[in-house]
Amino acid sequence: MSVEATAPGKVILFGEHSVVYKGPAIVLAIDKRAKVNVNRRQDKRIYFDSLDLGFAGFFEDENYIPVKGETWRGRRLEALRVSAFKTMEQLDVESGLDLIIRSEIPIAAGLGSSAAICVAIVAAVGELFDGGLSKREICDLAYEGEKVVHGTPSGVDNNISTFGGILRYERGAEMERFELEGSLPFVIGNSKRKRSTRRLVGRVRALREREPDLVDEVIDSMAEVSRKGLEALVKRDLPRLGDLMNINHGLLSSLGVSIAKLDLMVHASRGAGAYGAKLTGAGGGGCMIALSERSKMGAIQKAIQRCRGDPHVIDVSYEGVKTRRLE
Repeated sequence: MSVEATAPGKVILFGEHSVVYKGPAIVLAIDKRAKVNVNRRQDKRIYFDSLDLGFAGFFEDENYIPVKGETWRGRRLEALRVSAFKTMEQLDVESGLDLIIRSEIPIAAGLGSSAAICVAIVAAVGELFDGGLSKREICDLAYEGEKVVHGTPSGVDNNISTFGGILRYERGAEMERFELEGSLPFVIGNSKRKRSTRRLVGRVRALREREPDLVDEVIDSMAEVSRKGLEALVKRDLPRLGDLMNINHGLLSSLGVSIAKLDLMVHASRGAGAYGAKLTGAGGGGCMIALSERSKMGAIQKAIQRCRGDPHVIDVSYEGVKTRRLE
């Protein structure tokens, strides 16, 4: 018997960088999902098949042995090993595992791929051993894997991947989840350039240390955009939502976290009829996101392609992690 689990990725609609200091981040689960299949092994190895990413290998205790790909790939798999191990530890189980990892979520693009995989692993392993894990337990165990990747993450990614929907996150406050009637499609454009969230957060912090008054005014404005953006989102006021996305992109650019390719895709999307467009995530690469009527999405995708970006139509997903048994 094997188990399959899937979990959604995410986009940040508002609040990148400003959430570190002030105000909320507004985060959406998307209908691009990570999938994990898990089987029990007779030995104690934890084997990962990530062949769609070009590597596979296994852990014996904490030692990684590559089967395909370089040894350093084990660093990327360590978060997944921790997610599986912590789940078995909580269930008081010792076993080897075969895990097959597949994902529709672009890697290292700011779309929450690592969290979605960690969440799916915890859910799949929990179901394999009849653990009866609640979604809150799945979320908390996946956070242990996320800490391997990000050090001290906010917890937004594992929460949105576990529960789905729309989240409002603000430091020191409880996360709030929202649902809207009907679909809310966007176009994302992947710059296909990797970036380091930690490095970009550090760059903004250094700029704030040099120019505290000016940067604090930008952060205050971004926090207000996030609050107004949530209001527009709940009311489905798409033209206003687009205006606020445009303003937010300008503020992020003023902090130095955009790049020319993101700017090109943002402006090309607006020219093709988007209500609004902005980078999503830390910037420095990764993705941008555009909001429009469905009738204009084809034109926006073509505009992104002309900028040598990789476009995808996405929708908000209200379905978080889910599992099923495969006989």
